[in-house]
Amino acid sequence: MIFARTLLALGVAAFSAAPLSAATLQPASDAELATALAEAQAGDEIILGEGRWRGPLVIDKALTLRGESGAVVDGQNEDSVIRVTADDVTIRDLTIIRSGDDRAEMNAGIFLDKTSNRALVEGNRLEDNLHGVRIHGSDDSIVRGNTIVGRSGRQQDLGNGVTVWNAPGAVIEGNHITLGRDGIFSNASKQNIFRDNHFESVRFAVHYMYTNDSEVSGNVSVGNAMGYAIMFSKRLKIMNNSSENDRDYGFLFNSANNSELSGNRVIGHPADPARWRDLGQTREEGVPEPEELSGSEFIAPTKCVFLYNANRNSFTGNHFEGCGMGIHFTAGSEGNHMSRNDFVDNRIQVKYVGTRTLEWSDEGVGNYWSDNSAFDLDGDGLADSVYRPNDMIDKVMWTAPQARMLMTSPAVQIIRFAQSRFPSVLPGGVTDSHPLMFPNSERPL
Repeated sequence: MIFARTLLALGVAAFSAAPLSAATLQPASDAELATALAEAQAGDEIILGEGRWRGPLVIDKALTLRGESGAVVDGQNEDSVIRVTADDVTIRDLTIIRSGDDRAEMNAGIFLDKTSNRALVEGNRLEDNLHGVRIHGSDDSIVRGNTIVGRSGRQQDLGNGVTVWNAPGAVIEGNHITLGRDGIFSNASKQNIFRDNHFESVRFAVHYMYTNDSEVSGNVSVGNAMGYAIMFSKRLKIMNNSSENDRDYGFLFNSANNSELSGNRVIGHPADPARWRDLGQTREEGVPEPEELSGSEFIAPTKCVFLYNANRNSFTGNHFEGCGMGIHFTAGSEGNHMSRNDFVDNRIQVKYVGTRTLEWSDEGVGNYWSDNSAFDLDGDGLADSVYRPNDMIDKVMWTAPQARMLMTSPAVQIIRFAQSRFPSVLPGGVTDSHPLMFPNSERPL
C-alpha cells in the first residue's frame, strides 16, 4: 500500500507507556482508500485528492474524512454513499453524489447511524442523493455549511435535504438546500437547533413532526410550496425566519402548542397556478388545500399563517405582508397571544369563524393593521379606537361563498353601516383594543 503517513502528535498517557498518535493518510487509489479505512486509528485524518473515489464507504472509527479541491465520492447509485457507525467522525470538504434510491433503507449521501454520536458534517456538496444527510438516532450531531441539491421528480419518490429522526441535540445550520422533498424534515426528536439555512424549490422548507423543546431561527424560505410546517410539536422557539413567495403558507401550525414566535417575516406572492402545477407537488396529510380562486381576479393565494388546533402560542413582533390572508385560525386554537405584529396589505387580514371574542393585545399594546384608518389624538402611538378585522358579512361569505354575488347590494352596505355605528351587533371574533399606529420598521423607539 502506498500512502503518506505523517505523525502529527505523540504523547504518553499518565501511568501508561502507550503512545497517543494521530496520522494523516493520503490514499492514491480506491484500493488504498479501502485499506486506509480498515487500518486507520481513532483520531487519524484521511485526505482524498482531486478525482472520483468509488463508494459506498463505511466509517467505523473516530476519524476525519476530508477532501481536497475536486474530490468526489460517487456512490454509484448503491446504498448510502458514506455510512457512519462510529462516534466523533468528521466529514468535510467533499462532493458526495449518487446514492441509491431505496426509500425503505433511507439511502443518503451521508447516513449517520444511531451509533455515530457527535458527528460533524461540514462544508460538503451533496448532489443527486435520495436524502442529502440523514441523522438516524445519533446524538449531538452537527450539519453545517453544506450545499445540498436533491433530485427532481414526483414528490413521493424524493428524499429530504436533511432528515432528523430521534436525534437529540442535532444542530443544522448555514446550509443551502434546493430540490427534493422537504428541506429539513424532523420527526420524533427534541432539543434540536435549525438556524440560518436557505431553502428553495422544495415542498416544505422546514417540516416538524413530534419535535419538542427546539429552536428554528434565522432561516430563509424562498419559492417553496410552504415555508414552515410545524405539526404535533411543543415548546418551540421560532425566531427571525423569513418566508418569501411561498405558495400556500408561510407558517402552518397543526397541534403545535406552547411556542414562542417572534421577529418572523412572511411576504406573499402573486398567484401563478401554472407554475405550481408544473412542480407536481403533493400535499401532506393534515395540511388543508388552499382556497380556490374564483372569478377573474388575480390575487395572492398565500396564507401568511394558518393555525389549526394550535394553542397557547405567543406571536410577538412578526411581519405578515401581501398575502391572500394574514392569519387563518380554526379548530379550537385557544389561548394564543398576539401583540406588536404587523399586518400589511393582506387581502383578508384575519379569518376566524367562531362566536368567541378574542382580544389581540397584550398589556395595553396591540398590533399594526395597514387598513385601520384611525386617529391618535394623544400621541401615544396607539389608535384611539378598537380595531375589528372582520364583521358579520365576512362570516356569511366564509360560511356561504355563494352569497358573494350580494356583496355590492344595498342591503349589505346597510348592515355594514349599522355595525360601524352600533358595535354591540357585531358577532364574536378578533378584537384589537389597542391597535398600533405604525409598523415595527417605523415605530418610534
